[in-house]
Amino acid sequence: MSIFRQPQRRTRVLALANQKGGVGKTTTAINLGTALAAVGERVLIIDLDPQGNASTGLGIDERSRKLSTFDVLSGRAQLSEARIATSVPRLSIVPATIDLIAFERETGGGRHFRLRDVLATLTTGEAESAASYVLIDCPPSLNILTINALVAADAVLVPLQCEFFALEGLAQLMRTIEEIRTRLNPKLTIHGVVLTMYDQRTALSDQVVDDVRRVLGDKVYATIIPRNVRVAESPSAGKPVLLYDYRCSGSQAYIQLASEVIERERRMRVA
Repeated sequence: MSIFRQPQRRTRVLALANQKGGVGKTTTAINLGTALAAVGERVLIIDLDPQGNASTGLGIDERSRKLSTFDVLSGRAQLSEARIATSVPRLSIVPATIDLIAFERETGGGRHFRLRDVLATLTTGEAESAASYVLIDCPPSLNILTINALVAADAVLVPLQCEFFALEGLAQLMRTIEEIRTRLNPKLTIHGVVLTMYDQRTALSDQVVDDVRRVLGDKVYATIIPRNVRVAESPSAGKPVLLYDYRCSGSQAYIQLASEVIERERRMRVA
């Protein structure tokens, strides 16, 4: 081992956002996080959806959620207290419960900055609390929870389903991101758009891919997540698809996406 300490890489915070439901956002958070952890990154998922699907999909049942993102955002608990290890080495989660809905009704100054302030003390390194990536699974709406995620994030990763109305609503999300960048978080960027639920049997999926790439250009990741039954089954087993069926096409796609995310991060640091 070298006697020289390597410079620490700052924690990178990525918000997975799309106000349209059913686009594979939570599935992407779970499996991208797993794939990043599998290649040696230390990953923390913040479940910011009151439905708690990311928590369920990682095998964290409701009885185990003694503390949640609501407790952290409301100042009732520290991030380290609410963080739960998963069955995936180097992957942990701060789970969500239905109580998170109450955060939307809270009033008072600084509400938009709660998550940013919580994550401010998170550092990289060899400590157990370290994280090289934080993935925030946002709810399917542009509410105060999503705004908290965008204010706290370095970049936004947008899952986009390969369907006819794929681009519908995306313009609104882009306007929201630009508004957040102007008013609350000037460093916020678009990390990329990942096309999900691609069905190679249909001409429509190919048309959607072509349309999205024509509109968004290199913002679209090269990796496309296929529609895959094993991906759909894995949440019911409380496992990421990479643990449920490593060899299936969905697992291999998320491994490729993780590689692409890391490569984009490398280029961003050089730029």
